[in-house]
Amino acid sequence: MGNTTYAETLASAQLIAAGLRSHLDKLAKRGMDEAFVAGMEGTLKKVSELNAEQEALKARLKEKTSATESALTELKGQISESKKVIKLALDSTSWKQFGIS
Repeated sequence: MGNTTYAETLASAQLIAAGLRSHLDKLAKRGMDEAFVAGMEGTLKKVSELNAEQEALKARLKEKTSATESALTELKGQISESKKVIKLALDSTSWKQFGIS
């Protein structure tokens, strides 16, 4: 099919299914019977539902990514503050146990 988007593919499938359904009498001798069209419509519905579910998951992923990045920024700040206090309060010989060189 080439590089078409989901939306383009779904729109194309809808048009083809509607066209097939309206010309079943002429296309039946070529294998385009009611069962074929019903199967295509079922597949179209399944793809549409899966695409909607995927888009919802993408949105949730973006939210989780943002929350993770925010928490990571907070953690980095806490690490930085901890290192400053350790360096001020403890002798440099004990810094190694904190991973500070």
